[in-house]
Amino acid sequence: MLHTLELTTSKRDEMREITRDVISLVHQSGVKDGIAVIYSPHTTAGIAINENADPDVKHDVLLRLDEVYPWTHPKYRHAEGNTASHLKAITAGSSQTVIIHEGELMLGRWQGIYFCEFDGPRHRQYLVKIIEG
Repeated sequence: MLHTLELTTSKRDEMREITRDVISLVHQSGVKDGIAVIYSPHTTAGIAINENADPDVKHDVLLRLDEVYPWTHPKYRHAEGNTASHLKAITAGSSQTVIIHEGELMLGRWQGIYFCEFDGPRHRQYLVKIIEG
């Protein structure tokens, strides 16, 4: 089962938690054992799994990514001016796979799934593929 979900981001860089949306799709699917693949079809956004209890973690991750990949750099050549966004998306990765067991996502106690925007604000899509097996 393939699902396309949409969201609108409000900042240049943000991590939007999408865990509940993915859990809802798993429950609706009726799949008891399998995997859920969460995928971003964008070159300047990614999907990550990380802590969802303390919002300061998101802040610190985005802060450090800005330090590692500054928005401007004298050697950047990409004409659109968003090279940092591409680098951040490569670092985050375009997808995550989560095991489904007994109808539930096997996330750790403090884990959440995030859509990571690095070139916003924008209207975005992400895909969720639920595979039984």
